[in-house]
Amino acid sequence: MVSITKTLLSSILLLNLIIFSVFAMADQSAPESAAASSETAVHIVYTERPLENEEPESYHIRTLASVLGSEEAAKEALVYSYKTAASGFSAKLTPQQVEQISKLPGVLQVVPSRTLQLHSGPGKLQ
Repeated sequence: MVSITKTLLSSILLLNLIIFSVFAMADQSAPESAAASSETAVHIVYTERPLENEEPESYHIRTLASVLGSEEAAKEALVYSYKTAASGFSAKLTPQQVEQISKLPGVLQVVPSRTLQLHSGPGKLQ
């Protein structure tokens, strides 16, 4: 019974992540200017699950390090490592780094991290 509950909860959390990804992709802003192209922004990187003998965070750091050049730079850019409902991480990346990491084997999707407001204020559902 506990296993079924955990599986159901994991499925619900994964579905929520997918829904937020769809909203984030639909809310893409206008192309960036040349000056803004070198600025970092937080992105969520969805990955395949690591092998059973590797810790998820180690796998995420290794994936980031392959683009950023060092494990130290990867640890500095890493914001959060997702381990339960989905495999992935959020990290501060430039547009060029997003392009590079998107092409890596094991990387499923990269989306900008966005905060979405569910309604316009207390008591207003417009």
